[in-house]
Amino acid sequence: MTTLRQRKGSKGKEPSPAAELQSQQHNCCSEHHPEKILHGDWSWGAIIWTSVGWSVSVGLGLLCCIYVATLHENDLWFSNIKEVEREISFRTECGLYYSYYKQMLHAPSIQEGLKEMIHDNLTESKRTINLLQRMNIYQEVFLSVLYRLLPIQSYLEPVYFYIYTVFSLQAVYVIALYLTAWLLSGSWLAGALTGVWYILNRVDTTRVEFTISLRENWSLPFLALQVAAITCYLRPQLTTLQQKVMVWLMYVTTFCFCLTWQFNQFILLVQALVIYTLDCGDFLTTTQVTTLYLVQVSSLLSVWFLQFCNSMILGSLVLSFIVAALFIRHCQPGVKTGSLVVRLGKVLLHSALVLLLTVTINYLAKKALQLQSDEHIFKFIKSKFALGSTRDFDASLYLCEEAFGLLPLDTLERLAGTLLLYPYVLTLLLLCGMLVAAALQNLSRPNRGSTEEKKGAREGQVAAFRPDVAYNLLHTLFYGLLAFSTMRMKYIWTGHMCAVAAYGVCGTELWTVLLSALRFNTKLLLRLVRYVVPVVMIGFLYYKFWPKLMEELSELREFYDPDTVELMTWISTKTPKQAVFAGSMQLLAGIKLCTGRVLTNHPHYEDKDLRERTRQIMDGPGEDDPDLVPATHPRFCDAIKTDAAAYNALFTRTFQNKTFHVYRLKKKRKKNTKGSSEPSVTQ
Repeated sequence: MTTLRQRKGSKGKEPSPAAELQSQQHNCCSEHHPEKILHGDWSWGAIIWTSVGWSVSVGLGLLCCIYVATLHENDLWFSNIKEVEREISFRTECGLYYSYYKQMLHAPSIQEGLKEMIHDNLTESKRTINLLQRMNIYQEVFLSVLYRLLPIQSYLEPVYFYIYTVFSLQAVYVIALYLTAWLLSGSWLAGALTGVWYILNRVDTTRVEFTISLRENWSLPFLALQVAAITCYLRPQLTTLQQKVMVWLMYVTTFCFCLTWQFNQFILLVQALVIYTLDCGDFLTTTQVTTLYLVQVSSLLSVWFLQFCNSMILGSLVLSFIVAALFIRHCQPGVKTGSLVVRLGKVLLHSALVLLLTVTINYLAKKALQLQSDEHIFKFIKSKFALGSTRDFDASLYLCEEAFGLLPLDTLERLAGTLLLYPYVLTLLLLCGMLVAAALQNLSRPNRGSTEEKKGAREGQVAAFRPDVAYNLLHTLFYGLLAFSTMRMKYIWTGHMCAVAAYGVCGTELWTVLLSALRFNTKLLLRLVRYVVPVVMIGFLYYKFWPKLMEELSELREFYDPDTVELMTWISTKTPKQAVFAGSMQLLAGIKLCTGRVLTNHPHYEDKDLRERTRQIMDGPGEDDPDLVPATHPRFCDAIKTDAAAYNALFTRTFQNKTFHVYRLKKKRKKNTKGSSEPSVTQ
């Protein structure tokens, strides 16, 4: 078992709040708002202040990058351990993904490496699969090609080029969150507070330092960039050129996000629901809604093309939903006409039709494509919420993992300890109330016929509740619900949570309401509070947590797993290269990376045939049999170690240490032919 051990010598009656809000949103601290530069204000004050803001964003991004890289080095003593130990440190599916980067580098040429990726017969024995179609490993391919072409081979080892790239994406992640908070609040102090909170809440915002190759560590920085681009796109008064630039940025970032994570369709489905909700509440124009939908569709189709027409994308629920939403929207142009009650009724009917058409399209698409690759996800969802069989093997495989359970309550305690939770909840409550009021106001507005009247209505709506704020509010709400239902998804929520909380501290909405309630609401005081409070909070966080960070960075450990090292060394030196290994999915990923031997199964579970191969037991006699009956036979991994005659007739032990046992499967010899063998690894 892999462990970390301590290194020797290391230490362990005034205007109403709503009226004030509408006026303050455009006036407070506008001289330092990024829109000044955006709209051509090149005064020295605006240039200097904006340059300082950008410099702080880059500084915080680099600080986060160096922080996680140092933690990784200190935990493993990565620079001092052997190559096999470095590879073993890529745990479970991380090792599988990194093995393809290694395979591409060891190929005679880039062309040969790509050919091996497209016609792979090592990952699954007796099968030839297209890895570029099946898995999201274009990032490994791209990095391997880049490493071959750049003149850095004599200065930087391949493994460091890989991990430094992933750590650098954390800098991009922080900068993207910083920009989102800056755009929302109009002050780069909000971005600074966002970056500080992200770093201090590292346990809940990222796990990159010990799961480097995990797909989410590649994709979430691009999702954050996409959210920043959407926030900028939804801001009013953008020129036509600026809108086009934002649309292209949204496409590129969404494309990169989809290309790097196999769960992209489910994350984009939540985002599509956010867009749909904003459309129903009349917060976005028809052009904005259509553009955001088409950005998602075009990104998914681009990835579908690059993944050799992967049917899982065409059969995704998000594509079915977008097609249904756009079609029903086109067929019901008068859904936003009439009185409030009539409109609410139309919206409910509209939503029911969209849901029905989505299910129909998705069902027909999967039947036409004969798609079953993603059925385990829906089995997991049904089992998790007691909507289906609780004895399903695939669902149980996920539910037994802590990462797929509910969000632990101690997460909220940690977030509260860094002062993040309190302003976040206050901001959420205030904005939710304002959003509901604005939605009712929008739906109560009488229908206007002329283009000029519609334009005027839209401008009035923007003043009441900004579309960019509305999007980010629903974004954090929807992904927050996702995080509470599945702990692994909290990393999508907590980073954006930092930006929303910082917006609450540095924006006008929260302070306008509070100062109005205290009858001290003046422009000067509002401006002062918006700048003083974040500075005081950053100072307090520095005073409280900087010593703890320094103590954490001073703890030096080292990688220690002699049994696994012995196993990998034995496999590499004592078994033929064509040997096939069976065992746990987690261990087999390491065998693929360290030895290059052929596998029977692996942790990348998005394939029905592989899931059937992985299944070793029946689900039970019934579809939903709640009674578990003890097996009449002992557990295989325990029984085989007893050297009973029944097992010795089929298996021969070839390797053993304190942790691992390797057995060769005996096969009947045909006349005048040699027998083959398939080693099996048990723990």
